[in-house]
Amino acid sequence: MLNSLDIAKRPEDTRIVVAMSGGVDSSVVAGLLARQGYDVVGVTLQLYDHGEATHRKGACCAGQDIHDARRVAAALGIPHYVLDYEERFKRSVIAPFANAYQQGETPVPCIACNQSVKFVDLLAVAQDLGADALATGHYVQSRVGEDGRRQLFRPVDGERDQTYFLFATTQAQLDFLRFPLGGMGKAEVRELAREMGLEIADKHDSQDICFVPQGKYADIIRKMHPEAVAQGEIVHLDGRVLGTHAGIVNYTVGQRKGLGVAAAEPLYVIKLEHKTGRVIVGPREALKTHTVRLRDVNWLGSRPLVEAAAGNGAPVEVKVRSTRGPQPAVIQMRDGAVYVTLVAGEYGISPGQACVFYADDSATAEVLGGGFIAEAVPQVFAAA
Repeated sequence: MLNSLDIAKRPEDTRIVVAMSGGVDSSVVAGLLARQGYDVVGVTLQLYDHGEATHRKGACCAGQDIHDARRVAAALGIPHYVLDYEERFKRSVIAPFANAYQQGETPVPCIACNQSVKFVDLLAVAQDLGADALATGHYVQSRVGEDGRRQLFRPVDGERDQTYFLFATTQAQLDFLRFPLGGMGKAEVRELAREMGLEIADKHDSQDICFVPQGKYADIIRKMHPEAVAQGEIVHLDGRVLGTHAGIVNYTVGQRKGLGVAAAEPLYVIKLEHKTGRVIVGPREALKTHTVRLRDVNWLGSRPLVEAAAGNGAPVEVKVRSTRGPQPAVIQMRDGAVYVTLVAGEYGISPGQACVFYADDSATAEVLGGGFIAEAVPQVFAAA
């Protein structure tokens, strides 16, 4: 007989490590599992200490949030450990984030954090503690497929869908992970927190990148890459030099406001050239992309996408932004590289973002994998 976490043990004989960030979601996971009789151990990773960031509402894994995690663990009567992973976090998440921006990309640090610190280091800690599984507060679902492997699915609460940030999870990691909130909505989770008497029941959710106070990511990059704020040219697609800028780090693909140039037509950032230091601008239509080339592709799921992509192509649904729903696309492999063609196209895609594959466009569709965008081919460039 399997318990509620699909493990062939009684709950009291099943040790579960819960990744506790100090927020309401992970706190409720710990509370639910403790209530069900599991042997629960809470672990919090201290990831950074950046003054203001450690105390602002909605941050995670620092300052006040560590204190909140400790209080929740005490209230639930479970052991709790805080591990200092600040240096590891800097090397694995902050430094690559700054490097990517300096090279004109738009990175997604939450994916990098899951890829390294959380699902490698923390998972290893859980195994060292004799855990049968590592549970998190992510809004995703997983269950065992017909082949005996766990598969990843979108959650019941579509507004909280976090599958975009977990596409790089390996099969071995997925087999060890559990996501108890996948079948719940946020309102239900907050109500459970109140029912458990947890003081963090109404705590704000994190909105910004956790290590960037007030979203000022350029401050981080200036410290690590002063050359990223070197002046350069703002150039129209037709070759006209329209002005100068104070560093490509201050611009993102798709940006319209704050370009610092006057023009008769609305202009958008089309491309960032880190080698030449140029910001390329043009009309909105030039932002439209139909084809992207991917790197670091991770294949998951029950459908044999690798074989299909190598043949005539595999029809799937994809997300190129965490806040957008899946859209129809075709995956193909050409010359050893993976390409995705978006049927309707998308505006403002930037290298560094993720492209995640889904089996269909249903509310709880299976995640089939994904990759990072190495190159976006706007219509203007594709036609040249």
